[in-house]
Amino acid sequence: MEDLIELGRAFVQAMQDRHGVAHVDDIYAEDAESVEAVVPPGRDVRIAKGRGAIKAKREDWAATHEIQKLVADGPFVHPPNRFAVNFEAEVTQKATGRQMTLREIAVYTVEEGKISREEFFMLPK
Repeated sequence: MEDLIELGRAFVQAMQDRHGVAHVDDIYAEDAESVEAVVPPGRDVRIAKGRGAIKAKREDWAATHEIQKLVADGPFVHPPNRFAVNFEAEVTQKATGRQMTLREIAVYTVEEGKISREEFFMLPK
């Protein structure tokens, strides 16, 4: 369980330090999946498959949003191989100037010391 806690803490710290793109290569499995609650605006799929696709998804999001505030709370562990993180962000869409507060929970599955799946849960309006 200590490895799970350590990975979860490293993940949360990377998010708080706004290194969400940089740490993908280090802690995600090559064939990891990222599953959104719904198809995000401007995208045509809800599941990104592979480390490269996850990294590209994050790079695209960072390029189209300005982050004013990002809080990553956790990890909340569920041994033997899962942890969750509670996110809250205040962002502005660069193209429109629209300001938003985003809240979601993400559950991460870990296999062989790497994140193999992330699933995002949204708060309904």
